[in-house]
Amino acid sequence: MDDPFVIIGGDAAGMSAASKAKREAPDLDVVVFEQGEWVSYAACGMPYYVKGEVDELDDLVAVEPETFRDKRDVDLRTGHEVVGIDPTAQTVTVSTDEETFVQPYHSLLIGTGARAIEPPFDGLDLDGVFTLRSMDEAAAIQRYVSDAKPASAAIVGGGYVGVEMAEALTERGLDVSIYEMLPRTLQPFGEETARTVEDHLREHGVDLHLDTAVEGFIGEETVAGIEHDGGVDDTDLVIVGVGVAPNVELAEQAGIELGPTGAIATDEYGRTNYADVYAAGDCAEATNVVTGDPDHVPLALTANRAGRAIGTTVAGDPTETGGTAGTAIVKAFDLGAARTGVLNEEQAREAGFDPVAVTIDAPTRPHYYPGGSELTVTLVADRGTSQVLGASMVGGDGVKRIDTVATALGSGLTVTELQNLDLAYAPPFSPVWDPVLTAAKVLAGKL
Repeated sequence: MDDPFVIIGGDAAGMSAASKAKREAPDLDVVVFEQGEWVSYAACGMPYYVKGEVDELDDLVAVEPETFRDKRDVDLRTGHEVVGIDPTAQTVTVSTDEETFVQPYHSLLIGTGARAIEPPFDGLDLDGVFTLRSMDEAAAIQRYVSDAKPASAAIVGGGYVGVEMAEALTERGLDVSIYEMLPRTLQPFGEETARTVEDHLREHGVDLHLDTAVEGFIGEETVAGIEHDGGVDDTDLVIVGVGVAPNVELAEQAGIELGPTGAIATDEYGRTNYADVYAAGDCAEATNVVTGDPDHVPLALTANRAGRAIGTTVAGDPTETGGTAGTAIVKAFDLGAARTGVLNEEQAREAGFDPVAVTIDAPTRPHYYPGGSELTVTLVADRGTSQVLGASMVGGDGVKRIDTVATALGSGLTVTELQNLDLAYAPPFSPVWDPVLTAAKVLAGKL
C-alpha cells in the first residue's frame, strides 16, 4: 500500500476518518486536502457565536490543524482544492494558488460536505444578505451586526438555522422576522411541536410570516427591504436559511453514482460504485433505520460516525457506517424541540407502514420536586406490527429524552417493548413514569 489514503474535505467526516485510520494503522500515509483554511469545526455552534455566547470563532474548532499534523501524523493541506477525480487511474487533481498537481491514492474518501441553497432571489449580492454555512460566513455576520448595527433582521426559512438565528439576533437587540413559504416552521418536527415553538417565538417578539413566499431583496448597495407575495417589508439584515444541497459535482463528473436523494450513493461500509472510493458526511447518503431506504441527513453525528467507520475500514478492519434516524434537537429561547424517525404520515405510508400517533403532555419531574415542566411528546408506530416509527418532543426541560426513542428505532422495538424499558427514576430527574414511557403506554392502548 504505497499510495496514501486521500481524503477530500477537512471537516467532520474527513478528519474523523483521518484520525481513526492513523490510530488503527500508524504506518498508513493519510493525506487530507481542504480547499479552505478551517478544519474540524463545530458548524452547529455558529449561531451561538453570532449571539455572543461563544467568545471567539476559534473556540468552535475541535482540533487545531497543528494537532493533526504534529501529533496525529496526518498530512493535512489547507488551501488545496481537489478539482478532479480519476477513479480508473486512482488519482485526484489538486489546485492551489501556486500549482496544479496529480496525487495518486490507494483509497479515497469524498467528504465534500454541503452548501447553503441560494434560491434565485433578486438582491442576493447586496451587502447585508448572508447565508450561514461556513465559519467565514459566521464571522461576516458577526462583523456586520457589530459594525453596521442593523435594527431589524429578516430570516428566510423556518428550519434549524432560521430558529436558532432568530434567537441569536433577538438577543443582539434586533427586531426579527421569519419568512417561511410552508404553513409551519420546523417541518420535520411535526405539527404539535412546530406550533408550540411558533407560539414561543412570538412571545419573544419574533414576527412570523408563514405561508409566505419570498421573491427577493431590494436596496442600492445595502439591503433595505424584503419582497414577498404579500408586499415589501423594511429590513437591515437578511439571513437566507432554506436548506442545504450536497456538494456532489466533483463525484458526479468522475462517474461516481448518486442516489435517489441527490447525494452520493454508498453501501453499508460507505463505499461508492468504485470499491476504493468512499463517501461520507453531508455529501453522502445513509440508510434510514426505520424505512431501510437511502436518506440524506446532513447532521454532525452522521458525518463523524461514518468517517470514523471508513477510517477503520481503510486501516484493514471492515466496519459498517451505521444507519440514521434523523435524530435532531434545536433550542428556541427557553424551549427545546427534538425529533427522530418518521413522523410524516405520507412518508410512513410510502414506506409501507400504517401510522398511528398519539400526543401527550407529561411532567418531566414529580409535581413536588422543583424545576420540572410539561413535555409534549408525539409518538408514532405502525398499526400492524406495533413497530415504533418516530417521535417528536417539545418543552422547557427534558427534550434529550428523544435519545431513548432513537435507541428504540435503532433496535426495532415495538411500542410495548418501549413501554417496558427499565428507565431510571429519581425525583430530581424524572417521575416514576417517564414521559416516553407514558407516551408508549397511551399509544399501546390506542393500538
